[in-house]
Amino acid sequence: MKITDIRCATIGDNPIVRILTDAGISGYGPVEFTKPYIKPHVMHLREALIGEDPTNVERVMLKIRQRGAFKPYGAGVSAVEIALWDIAGRAAGVPVYKLLGGKVRDRVRVYNGGVRERMTRFEPEDFAASVRAMKAAPHGFTIVKQGIGFHSGMKHEAGFHIGETRPSPFHGALDRGLMTERAFKHVVECVAAMKAELGDGIGLALDCGPGMMVPDAIRLARALEPYNIMWLEDMITGDYIPYVNADVYREVTQASSTPIHTGEQIYLRQNFKELIEKKAVNIVGPDPCDVGGLAELKWIAEYADLHGILMAPHGIADGALGIAALVQVSAALPDNYIAFELPAIRPAWWIDILEGFPNPLVKDGFIEVWDRPGLGVDFNVGKASAYLAEADKGFFD
Repeated sequence: MKITDIRCATIGDNPIVRILTDAGISGYGPVEFTKPYIKPHVMHLREALIGEDPTNVERVMLKIRQRGAFKPYGAGVSAVEIALWDIAGRAAGVPVYKLLGGKVRDRVRVYNGGVRERMTRFEPEDFAASVRAMKAAPHGFTIVKQGIGFHSGMKHEAGFHIGETRPSPFHGALDRGLMTERAFKHVVECVAAMKAELGDGIGLALDCGPGMMVPDAIRLARALEPYNIMWLEDMITGDYIPYVNADVYREVTQASSTPIHTGEQIYLRQNFKELIEKKAVNIVGPDPCDVGGLAELKWIAEYADLHGILMAPHGIADGALGIAALVQVSAALPDNYIAFELPAIRPAWWIDILEGFPNPLVKDGFIEVWDRPGLGVDFNVGKASAYLAEADKGFFD
């Protein structure tokens, strides 16, 4: 089998990579909906892929892996890797998880980061209302995540931190500074309000930055110890920050019993090495659509497990096809797996153009692992074609 072409089209909000072969089998890989600009990068990889056997996934990846970098520049390589596994599974007649070592669980836990209404106010009662709605969602989530502090509109409020706020058109623009005493107390009050609403039946994770300074990060981790928070995410670096600062994270992690989490922006296992070996965090959260793909994420999970570090993959912007990819890899992860972040499906019609999902998709906070070949989902080409831009009309041809 040989690769004959590679294409990229934006369907709804998510760019999708398609790899075609001379056997008539195609594979698909998702890109986060935050990256509509990725197509030229994907097409830059085309020359290296044509003529290769897509079922030799690692051999193909050795030709292109060096063309990626920290988020957002690992997205094209990651999407290609996922599409290659989709082809390999379809060619072998087995789900991708079989090719990643086989499943160790029949259903995978997910956590909620995207099934929510956007917050416009940031008082304790607003946070309580937000998690109340998550608790009432039909998905039956057992873990929910909320943005606070520098990962929320709080950072734009007067008197929040001692530093400069720099308006930027880019998501994840970095504002940093020491929080004022008033702001620090406010954050803790908001967390207390959420825990009062959720009780001890639903875990609460907090996305806190990046942007916090070390003294605040340590104080916050200690102040929240009585609330048994699932984790504090990306306090120091994260999101679109193209470096790790493992030594700084280690200082925070060692100062408190509250679990510390990072990793969504990191590209490749090599860049998790210091975080893991120094036990700089308690939980890592790579995103398959940024880290380099599914095998890359599994390698990181295995290495983290050897060091007693937990795994909670990121995924909020990976879209409906990203859900399929995350289900496949999460089914094969070791027991350090907690849950993956359920990608938001936007627009909602994506669930109609991609066939093969269980109905309901999420039940009691879990997704049942399906056994169809490849990623196990298929485009309804007739329906999906209606949503293609004019320039992408030949995507499914």
